[in-house]
Amino acid sequence: PQTNVVFLKVHKSASSTVMNVLFRFGETHNLTFAFPLKGGHQLFYPQHFMARFVQGFSPGKPPQFNILCHHMRFLKPEVQKVVPSTAVYFSILRNPVQQMESSFVYYKGTSAFSRARSLEEFLSQPYRFYNPAARDSHYARNLMTFDFGFNPDAEPTAKRVHLMLKAIEASFDLLLISEYFDESMVLLKETLCWDLDSVVSFPLNSRDSSTRSTLSGVTAEKIKAWNRLDWEIYTHFNRTFWERIDRDIGRERMGREVRALRRRQGELARTCLQGTGSVGPKDIKDSSLKPLQYGNARILGYNLKQGLDEETERVCRRLVTPELQYSSALYKKQFPPQ
Repeated sequence: PQTNVVFLKVHKSASSTVMNVLFRFGETHNLTFAFPLKGGHQLFYPQHFMARFVQGFSPGKPPQFNILCHHMRFLKPEVQKVVPSTAVYFSILRNPVQQMESSFVYYKGTSAFSRARSLEEFLSQPYRFYNPAARDSHYARNLMTFDFGFNPDAEPTAKRVHLMLKAIEASFDLLLISEYFDESMVLLKETLCWDLDSVVSFPLNSRDSSTRSTLSGVTAEKIKAWNRLDWEIYTHFNRTFWERIDRDIGRERMGREVRALRRRQGELARTCLQGTGSVGPKDIKDSSLKPLQYGNARILGYNLKQGLDEETERVCRRLVTPELQYSSALYKKQFPPQ
């Protein structure tokens, strides 16, 4: 199994669920995480990543961290100072149409979105609301492009798009697609030589359907045009994702693997969870399992069954612990308070 991993955690693209997979694997195998200084939750995002943002990094020593997975704005030369050269680099992408709908709700408090009454109003005259120079403007345009380290306001010329895609391909071993999450987990498992239980997960940091809105075709087209660089990234890597499946696994075996993953997930849900799945924030009984509520979104969580034996409880709790709580617990384990 590969134990050195860099995950570029792209916003609003099921990346918190992937992070839980990495947290669990790292904890199980006693690996070290590249935590933000003082146990923060982001690596000084939205600045470009610097090695000195990592707790315990020392410039003279060889890279000594196994897993880098907290939010950052990617800059490979700095990342390489932190993780061994054998590390596998991967990220996850989401259709920019759904991603922007999600961002608008989640980042409603940002300068670009706060004054727009709806996403439609924002898209009708984006520059009425959007100021590229604002510190938080990246949430409102080409967010994936920004997270990968590029300029989200650049002109989407054919040459620029080509160079950007080539640069991403040169830096990353694998790009997952959140719309095909189960297939993505199978591909990740194959790439890292992990077992099935290492990539099983329950969706984390997802919104209650009451805060999701269905977008018209016209709105969807406007989103693609406004986020043209993201759209180019997404369509390109969605295509190579399936090419890779056809080349390395084949559709038939992929189907079998996905069914096995879903079966295991179902077993764990029946073992671990009260009821059948996620519940709204006010119905979460254990406050340590309550995810951060942010923007206008209602973030769902889980209730664990009572009376589980100690080992089962531990396995189940890891699966449903929200990102911030899990990150803090692992940080305290790696850097015990004096």
